[in-house]
Amino acid sequence: MIRPSRKVFTAASALTLSLGLAACGAGNEGGSGDGSTSSAGGGSAAESVSGSIKGAGASSMEKAQGEWMAKFSEANPDATVEYSPDGSGTGREKFINGAVNFAGSDSAMDEEEMASAKEKGCTGETIQFPVYVSPIAVAYNLEGVDELNLSPEVMADIFNHKITSWDDEKIKADNPDADLPSTAITTVNRSDDSGTTENFATYLKAAAPDNWPHEPEDAWPVKGGEAAKGTSGVVGAIEAGQGTIGYADASQIGDLGAAKVKAEDEFIEYSPEAAAKILESAKRVDEASKTNYAVELDQANAGAGVYPVVLVSYAIACSEYGDAEAARTTKAYLEYIASQEGQDAAAAAAGSAPLSPAAQENAKAALSNIKVD
Repeated sequence: MIRPSRKVFTAASALTLSLGLAACGAGNEGGSGDGSTSSAGGGSAAESVSGSIKGAGASSMEKAQGEWMAKFSEANPDATVEYSPDGSGTGREKFINGAVNFAGSDSAMDEEEMASAKEKGCTGETIQFPVYVSPIAVAYNLEGVDELNLSPEVMADIFNHKITSWDDEKIKADNPDADLPSTAITTVNRSDDSGTTENFATYLKAAAPDNWPHEPEDAWPVKGGEAAKGTSGVVGAIEAGQGTIGYADASQIGDLGAAKVKAEDEFIEYSPEAAAKILESAKRVDEASKTNYAVELDQANAGAGVYPVVLVSYAIACSEYGDAEAARTTKAYLEYIASQEGQDAAAAAAGSAPLSPAAQENAKAALSNIKVD
């Protein structure tokens, strides 16, 4: 479980991230309704919130959540926020069952999950909106190979265990100038239900449908290879091996190599800027909803200069809580992490791409539905 650190990071300059989510239609009716601001205090300059709230979910957000909690607790010394990076699937399950006040997930709640939450832990409406955007790095550990290019078809064949040696002719075709060894390939995937897995598999299915026959879901679909729990587990397994390759939030891969991914006719290196571009064409799943701001990405047609392997993590909350104090603190905390200040803090600590002003307004509109009285 993560508890807030007192370490303070200098906020990086914000990137302009256009989610293509214009603050339009029914989703933007209402506003915040309580005079709250985007400060870490979650309210006016003269007030702060109190009490304890708990969250759980995506391990990809671990660094960002740690920084958010630290900054929020500095402004709200009487409030305690805890976040367990148990994985997206576990986070959603805990939210559905009412075990946590909020969840973080690398994949949005679907209609069935929201209906289940309404019967159990969230008697109101499920609120969800993008709060953390980051490239998924295709990380590898291969001695003597400092640069690696991978087309989506080759990547799909590697993770589907159709290509098993690093000197395979198909890998050579993507890397004509590289000295590729005959080392066996060991793929590393998540052992737990993971939104990062779903996002990565969604990319493979969209970009290389003939090579990746599996339907995207939180559970890894291919047997064999090595499995590890959480983002840190995957990174650790890649680091501990030789000839290993896996997928993880780019902010957490450390000194591992990261493949350049082919989009159109060029190989693109990951960066927050290159990942952010894919969201310019993202569309809301339900444009009429006041609470659901889930988006769909077009990873098969990312466009020139766009890094196409991206995860969009969501904050998930409920419009009604049995405890008014918990409602106020949850609302204040999530307003902070979606604000410019919160997004800059995550960019500095985790290398994520800050949300655009329009996406921040969408988050504020969604959170205005939380009843705090």
